[in-house]
Amino acid sequence: MTHAGPLVATLVVALALAFALGFAARLLRLPPLLGYIAAGIAVGPHTPGFVADPAITAALAEIGVALLLFAIGLHFRARDLLAVWRIALPGALAQISIGTMVGAAAGALALGLDFGAAMVFGLALAISSTAVSTRALEEKGRLSGEAGRIALGWLVVQDLVVVLALVLLPVLAGAGATEDLGAQLGRTALELAGFLVAMAVGGRVLLPRLLGLVAATGSRELFTLAVIVIALGTAFGSSAMFGVSPALGAFFAGVLLGESPLGHQAAAETVPLQRIFVALFFVSVGALVDPVAMVAMPGASLATLAAVLLATGAAILGLLLVLRVPVPAATTVAGAMTQIGEFSFLLAALAIASGVLPETVRGPILVAATLTILATPLTQLLADRLALRIEGTRRMRAWLLRRGRARLSQPPPQGLSGHAILVGHGRVGRVVAAALRHHGQPYVVIEADHQMAETLRADGVPVVWGDATRSEVLKAARPETARLIVLGLPDAAGCRRVLELARAANPAIIAAARAHDEEEAAFLERERGVGLVVMGEREIALGMADFAMTRLGVDAAASLRTVEALRAGR
Repeated sequence: MTHAGPLVATLVVALALAFALGFAARLLRLPPLLGYIAAGIAVGPHTPGFVADPAITAALAEIGVALLLFAIGLHFRARDLLAVWRIALPGALAQISIGTMVGAAAGALALGLDFGAAMVFGLALAISSTAVSTRALEEKGRLSGEAGRIALGWLVVQDLVVVLALVLLPVLAGAGATEDLGAQLGRTALELAGFLVAMAVGGRVLLPRLLGLVAATGSRELFTLAVIVIALGTAFGSSAMFGVSPALGAFFAGVLLGESPLGHQAAAETVPLQRIFVALFFVSVGALVDPVAMVAMPGASLATLAAVLLATGAAILGLLLVLRVPVPAATTVAGAMTQIGEFSFLLAALAIASGVLPETVRGPILVAATLTILATPLTQLLADRLALRIEGTRRMRAWLLRRGRARLSQPPPQGLSGHAILVGHGRVGRVVAAALRHHGQPYVVIEADHQMAETLRADGVPVVWGDATRSEVLKAARPETARLIVLGLPDAAGCRRVLELARAANPAIIAAARAHDEEEAAFLERERGVGLVVMGEREIALGMADFAMTRLGVDAAASLRTVEALRAGR
C-alpha cells in the first residue's frame, strides 16, 4: 500500500486546518488569517500531534507570497509607482534608519547585544511584512488608491535594503573577510541593475508577446499555465540570477505585464492559487510560534514588540505627515504596515546561522511578529479613528492648513448652486459623473490624484485638486449651496470626516457613501445625513433580485419596495 509523502500530508493537513479554523474565526467575526495562524501553531513542531514538514511549509509559503505580489503588480502601473517615489524613497530610508536605531537600543538593553548584533536585530524589526500589509490593504479596498501606491513603493524600498543587508551579513560574521566589501557591494549593485534591465526588457516586450501567442491558441488551460509559469518563473529566476527576493521579482513582473491588454485576464487566472498559497503563508508563520519561547523572556519580548510599534507604525505615520501626505492616507499606510514578517524571519535566521545574533533573539522576534500580525486588523481600525482625531485637533488643523491650500484646476462657475459634489473620480465617481452629465445636472469633482485632476480640467470638468477631508479643499467645491455629496472614498473614516465638514457648511445636504463590508456599511448608516450607503456585493445582489422579480411578473413598484426593504435589512 502506498502512503502519502510529506508534501501531500503537509499540504492536505495544513489546508484542512486552515479552512476549519479560518471558518471558525469568520463565524466569530474575526479575520480568517487568525485561523490560519492558529492552524500553523497546531501543525508546528512545538505542539503535540501532526507536525508539518517545515521546509515544505516554508517553500509553499514563498510561492504564496510570490503569487500575491504578482497579482498585486498586475493591478498597478509603472507610472503609479514612479509617482510616489519622492515619498516612498526618502520616507522608507528614514523609517528603516529610525527603526534600526530603536530596535538596536531594545536589543542592547533587553538582550545585552553588542553594537553589531544590535544593529542587525534592529534592522530585522524595521522591515514590514509585504504579504500582511498588502493583504490588509486589499481586504479594506484601499490597495488601488493613494495609500496602496505609497505602501507598495515603501515595501519595495524595504525589500531592496534587505537585499543589501543579506550581502553585508557575511562580512559582519567574518565569513566574507577574504573578499573586499566594496567588491561585494559593487557586484550587488550590478545584479540589481541587471534585474531592472531584464524586467524592463522582458516585462514590456517578451512577457506580453508570450501571453499573446498563448491566448491566440484559444486554450484556457494553456493560458492559465502560462500565467503561473511567468509569475513563479520570474520570481525564482530573479532570485537565482540577480539575488533579489522572489516576491520583488514577481511584483515587478506583474507591474510590467499589467501594462498589456491581457493583464486583467492574467490577474483573474492567479486569484484562486494566490488565495490558497497565501493561506499557507500564514500557516507557516504560525508553525514558527513556540509558546514556551514566547513566555520565556517576557521583558525582552515586550521591549521588541514596543520597538516594532514605535519604529514602524509611529515612525511611518510621522514621516508621512512630514512628507505632506494627506492624513487619511498616512494613517491607512501606517495601520497596514505596523508589523514585521517574512523578511524579518529571513534576516534573523541568517544572522543566527552566521553567528551574528545569538539563538535567544528568536523568541522575542517571533513574539513581536506574531502579535503584530494578529493585531493588524486592530491597528487598521485604530488608524481610521486616529485620522479623525488628528484632523479634529486645533493645532493639527492649523499645521495642516499651513502646509498648503487647495488648488482649483478648473474653478466651479460663480453662483453655482443645487449641484452635486463628487468626492473621487475613480470607478464609482466616474459612473455617477456620466449619469449627471447625461441629464445636464451640475456637479463638481474633488480629486486627490493630481494627474487625474489635470485630465478632468482638460476635459472642461469643474474639479478641485486636493484631499476632501481638509476643510479648505471641500470649501472650494461650495458645499454650502450643494444639494448632494457623493462620497467615493475607500474608507469609512474618511467618508465620515468629509460628511462632518459638508454638514457643517450645509446641514441640509444629502449624502451617498460607499462601503466595502458590513461593518463599514453599518458604521456609515448610523451617521445622520447619509441617504444611501452602497456596498458592492449587496448592490449586485439587489440588482439581480430586482431583475428576477420583474422578469417573473412582480409589479415594478412592489419589486422596488422589496429591494428597499432588503437594503434596509428589514
